[in-house]
Amino acid sequence: MTSGRQHGPGDGHWPLIGRDDELASLDAVAGHVVTGRPRVVLLEGPAGIGKSALVSAWCRTDDRFLALRARCHPREEQTAFGVVRQLFQPVIASAGEEARKALLADEMSARQVPGTGPAPGGPDTMAALLTGLVQRPSAQQPLLLVIDDVQWIDPPSLAWLVRCLRYADTCPVLIVAVTPTADFRSPDPLLAELLHPSHCRTISLGPLGVLDVQRLAQAVWNGEHPDPSFCATCHATTNGHPLFLRAVLHHARLGGLRPTAEFQDRLRRVSPPTLRREIRHRLSQGAPEAVGLAQALALLGDGSPWHLLAAHCGRGEAVLRAAASDLRGLGLLRADTAPSFVHEAVRDTVLETMSAEELGQQQASAAHVSYLDGRSDEEVAAHLLAADPVQGTWAVPVLRRAADEALRRGAPDRAASSLRCALRQPPQAAEKGPVLLRLAVATSCCNAVQAASYATGALELLTDATGRREALSLLTSCLLLAPGSGVARSEVDRLLGEEHSRAEAQGADRELELRAGVLRSWAEYEWPTARTAAPTPPADLDHLLGRTPAERQLLALHAFSALRAGRPASSVRALLDRASGNLRVLSHETFPLHYFVAQSLLHLDELGTADRLRVQLTQGIAGTGKRLLEGSVAAFHAASALRRGDVTEALDTAQKALDLGRAAGRPPYATTLDAIRIDALLLQGRVDAAEHVAAGRPTEGPDQGAWETPLFLMSLAALRTAQGDIRTGLSLLHECGQHLDAAGTVSPAVSPWRSRAAAGHLALGETATAGELVEEELDLARRCEIPRAVGTALRMAGKVASGGQRIELLSEATSVLTATPARLELSCALHDLGGALLHRGDIAGARRTLRRGWTLAVGCGATALASRLRQRLRDAGGRAGKGSGLLTPGEERVSALAAQGHSNKEIAERLVVSLRAVESHLTGAYRKLGITGRYELAAALAASATAATGAG
Repeated sequence: MTSGRQHGPGDGHWPLIGRDDELASLDAVAGHVVTGRPRVVLLEGPAGIGKSALVSAWCRTDDRFLALRARCHPREEQTAFGVVRQLFQPVIASAGEEARKALLADEMSARQVPGTGPAPGGPDTMAALLTGLVQRPSAQQPLLLVIDDVQWIDPPSLAWLVRCLRYADTCPVLIVAVTPTADFRSPDPLLAELLHPSHCRTISLGPLGVLDVQRLAQAVWNGEHPDPSFCATCHATTNGHPLFLRAVLHHARLGGLRPTAEFQDRLRRVSPPTLRREIRHRLSQGAPEAVGLAQALALLGDGSPWHLLAAHCGRGEAVLRAAASDLRGLGLLRADTAPSFVHEAVRDTVLETMSAEELGQQQASAAHVSYLDGRSDEEVAAHLLAADPVQGTWAVPVLRRAADEALRRGAPDRAASSLRCALRQPPQAAEKGPVLLRLAVATSCCNAVQAASYATGALELLTDATGRREALSLLTSCLLLAPGSGVARSEVDRLLGEEHSRAEAQGADRELELRAGVLRSWAEYEWPTARTAAPTPPADLDHLLGRTPAERQLLALHAFSALRAGRPASSVRALLDRASGNLRVLSHETFPLHYFVAQSLLHLDELGTADRLRVQLTQGIAGTGKRLLEGSVAAFHAASALRRGDVTEALDTAQKALDLGRAAGRPPYATTLDAIRIDALLLQGRVDAAEHVAAGRPTEGPDQGAWETPLFLMSLAALRTAQGDIRTGLSLLHECGQHLDAAGTVSPAVSPWRSRAAAGHLALGETATAGELVEEELDLARRCEIPRAVGTALRMAGKVASGGQRIELLSEATSVLTATPARLELSCALHDLGGALLHRGDIAGARRTLRRGWTLAVGCGATALASRLRQRLRDAGGRAGKGSGLLTPGEERVSALAAQGHSNKEIAERLVVSLRAVESHLTGAYRKLGITGRYELAAALAASATAATGAG
């Protein structure tokens, strides 16, 4: 409710809101006083609740009384008549000489004014003097005596007030005693008599309501209507306490906040400096027990049980409950059963008053009492993080358990903080190695460079075989996720070799021996230049059934090795089937099993299986906070999309993977992702953008020993060729071939560099060299039995050939590629075959072939290729149209769900793709179908399906 007596904040006063009942009570008492009977009003409530503001507002609007005001202070409790002096000295000082004499009546009265002389005479004389001192001003105008903090009044002044009530029944005097809550006052007979219910009315002030907050916010923002949720948040934040409420609203307005729903979260963090100064002042008025309770509550949190607070403070519960009453009287605690601050600013201020040394000691105490009380490990760890190192052996296990729980909740940063705190505890040799290992696990989610460093330190301390294998596995995975992490490869190779030799020498754990062998072989593959000898598969490889993790990893390793070596796809699939059974969730413990399986599936063109694996991996790490692994899966997704021919999706997903990696530190697979981006941009005809990506690579260039180097070189060669620098492109392609040969990779399914180099030599008129490269690649492709590789080699063989053999080879290439998911390669082959048919004079055949190729290129989003096909189709007298068969599989899936009424967010969650990819697919579908929005999708898709059926 609004009192009706309002002043805006700008004129020096805040509006008095929500105090109508209290003002009515004051008016009622004042009416009795005017009739000639002295009365007392006790105005009570916690500090800052608005007691003084209520009296001041009432005085400003009621001019019937001469208001005299005094404030008591504990330091003046022993000053005789200190309050009476405050009340009457302003009146005496402001009066003239004649008025002063009339007021004091005679010399004897003058000597009785408190502070001007002794008070001779007995009770009757004192009563007469007091009555005269009050009656003379009140004869002209009723008196209002306001005494703030009456609990600190000096005894003579209190006795004076009581006698004034006893002997001045006819004086129109109203005494307003302002005090905190009743339990804040010490019992005093005279005070009890002054506040006796027979002549005293008690008015208790409580917090403001939500509607009051809304009115106050409206006044602060000059009449702007505040949002109810904003007001509800403000009320919950301040508990309706006027002091905190006014400070928060005023500071929020100065900080640019508006009273709308969008700012309600920021409202909780507002902590005005003026409010903190006021809190420090009030805290200084509290007893030592009250200060200790405030510090304990600031550390242990609102609502902490009394026994826990008592254990921390080292005092009894009864003492703390009395201290809580003290804090409530100071306006710092809520009037709840469980102790809690009225505002977060109180907690912040209490913590600010503590020195760093004191805070560390208090946090250590809070951690210990919480531990003894059986609080959760994470709660205890929160105190340990801010505490000095503690004595005893209990802290490290608590911090380790808290870190494990944080990892399960998907908070690796929190886990890492707990484990770093464990390392700061007093040295415990047996614990340091395991703690470093767990710290490496936690940091590997976000920062592979740090994780590699911690894993290396753990290897120096761990003695158990299982822990050392886990550290080695983590180290090798981090080196892949963050190349250039500073850990020397020779050192890693030495550690892996030593571990492998130790496992072989012990001979007791075959699983661990296989595990070490896999890791060393993988490291040699990652850095071919560091290889000492070719990995030799064990004699019983054919007998491995993939029943254990190490067996599955070994099978996957050799499946990928066989693939790179150009072995038949059937043998690779046989190994892969045994390796990929019962794949666990992606983690460093299963590394590099998923890596080998995923890469093998891509190069075998098992893209459906690859997509299912990607979805499984994405779901497995969702909500775990493993940002580096999320980036790795996104990179796998981008590579799969490009091989499937979804150029837009590949480009968007590659950018997402880079963004995830940069947020975590150094992006994993950054070189591969740059290669994908360059290829996709070239397919869209965006040569300048591709050059920007290439120029943005680190100045030192790609790591010359890493497996990603040949992939990037091949993409860079395509860029230089598109820019017209064919010889530089050829040089890069031959360099790519050298890297692949050094790594033992000969399969064109992994890198068809020979056919691309053949195209360059052919453009330069070097037909013989081109023919040799194509013949070698075609032979290798037929050996590996992967149709995409065979079709790509046949297409280039057709370009090198002439006459009827050209059309025969190109027709075979299109036939082979049609049965594969290689839509981009098929579109290129159709382009070349259409040109050959046109050259031979088969106009109709050329049109059919080129139109089919154009449709595929448009569906892939390969703008540059589609433009070349369109131009060649025009040369053949045909034209490209729109309609059926133009949508990519991704666009078809997204469009179908959108036509069913699903939102973009629902589609993204259902297909496990980014929201940006969904938007890109819909934009492409709208353009190809010739519509402007999703409301036309259903009809357009139906028409497209009908057209496709007719065309078929």
